[in-house]
Amino acid sequence: MTAPHDLPRIDPATLPEPVDVTDNSAALAAVAAVVAAGPFDPTWESLRKYTPPRWYHDAKFGIFLHWGVYSVPGFRNEWYARDMYREGTPEFEHHVATYGPQSEFGYKDFIPSFTMEHFDPAAWANLFRRAGAQFVVPVAEHHDGFAMYDTRRSRWNAATMGPERDVLGDLLTAVDDAWMVRGASSHRAEHWFFMNGGAKFDSDVLDPATIDFYGPAQRQETAPNERFLEDWLLRTVEVIDRYRPQVLWFDWWIEQPAFEPALRTLAAYYYNRAAEWGREVVINYKWQAFAEGSAVYDIERGAMGGIPPVVWQNDTSVSKTAWCWIDGHDYKGVRDVIAELADVVAKNGVLLLNVGPKPDGTIAEPEQRILEGVGRWLTANGEAIYGTRPWIVSGEGPTHVPAGSFVDGDTPVYTPEDVRFTTRHDVTGDHVYAILLGSPADGTARIRSFGSASTLLARPIRSVEVLGVAGAATWTQTADALEVTVPAGTNPDSGPVVRLWLRPEAAPERHEGLLN
Repeated sequence: MTAPHDLPRIDPATLPEPVDVTDNSAALAAVAAVVAAGPFDPTWESLRKYTPPRWYHDAKFGIFLHWGVYSVPGFRNEWYARDMYREGTPEFEHHVATYGPQSEFGYKDFIPSFTMEHFDPAAWANLFRRAGAQFVVPVAEHHDGFAMYDTRRSRWNAATMGPERDVLGDLLTAVDDAWMVRGASSHRAEHWFFMNGGAKFDSDVLDPATIDFYGPAQRQETAPNERFLEDWLLRTVEVIDRYRPQVLWFDWWIEQPAFEPALRTLAAYYYNRAAEWGREVVINYKWQAFAEGSAVYDIERGAMGGIPPVVWQNDTSVSKTAWCWIDGHDYKGVRDVIAELADVVAKNGVLLLNVGPKPDGTIAEPEQRILEGVGRWLTANGEAIYGTRPWIVSGEGPTHVPAGSFVDGDTPVYTPEDVRFTTRHDVTGDHVYAILLGSPADGTARIRSFGSASTLLARPIRSVEVLGVAGAATWTQTADALEVTVPAGTNPDSGPVVRLWLRPEAAPERHEGLLN
């Protein structure tokens, strides 16, 4: 294998001609026609009529993928493209020491080594299906400006260089074949400023030959201009029309005021296109980028403190250290991910779990093992997750889980007293699930919210089972708790899951007399 400092540079002579996107009048007119056709128009009043689809609320678990040129250096995180041009950062120092000055070896020069030669989309999709995922959201374009799809708006894309194939399209086809739902994410907004460090010293960022890749590289304090906003809108429209994702995930910075008109137009366009397709779709957004009720709120590496009345999403990663492939990940354990999933679902949420493929197109063994472990747990306990809704309370137990974004750095150490609850109503009646986040050492699960004195169970218990264990469980209900015997070895990747089947409500007898 080639040593890092000997990586081949990009050959300018082999680059295709830049794409001229200065005149967007025809494309914008086509967007306007779709928006005008309805049923949604580009106002928050209209967009608030959106309803998240049942399939998404039931899905509970999806896979996120951060793949891109940044996986070639594989150093610290996926912001390498920005930080290698910011003097004083570890990335800057590492880059100069490993690859040489940024004027001689810039970010673009990693592209020839981003080959993905072992990329097997069917194998990836099969892995995600075994993990229990119901939908898959690959990054279509990250902050670095390199499109992972076959775009007509830039020569800097995976179909033209690097892998030289439409890796997004190939993966989404495999996702379809595996009966999961296709999605895509856009992180393009931050490209307005992302490479601006390279404009402050001698680097390749302002080289006229490649400024269509690195630009605009403007100051973060400035609002994006109309040309950039048009291009952002039309790149997103291109992803919608070429790939028909049913989940469209947006990163931060679109909450900047300059984006607001474009966001309303984009949402109306996407919802109207989905109506043409006969598909129900989801937009994920952070912070206050969209009006409440017009899309689905997303928290990065986060948690809710209570149970929101509408579905939401937590996007997190198998790694605590980065979203993309790097050397030296600090990985979460399978038990940690299952606890996150249970906490999110108990609070009316959906978990989007990220993996970061290597530049050769493989998924690292530790990440595969985490996905396989989650899949094993869901195979045995999935009925407590899929298609469920929150119970009266989301959980009980002594371990505090902070609410908000970026709270997964310190993984909680859960005890058998930490429990999350879900419920389901189906043709067989009403069920309540207690997901223990720790394994009881004495073989007895004690669930305080199911005690007779708690009054949370509105009806008597018909039966109790431990998921994954054949037959009815041995149980006792006291005033303080429901005590359930758990066989040894149940759920080695997490605590046991207890299912209650409640007695049906007694229908009142009719007492009607004939009128005289």
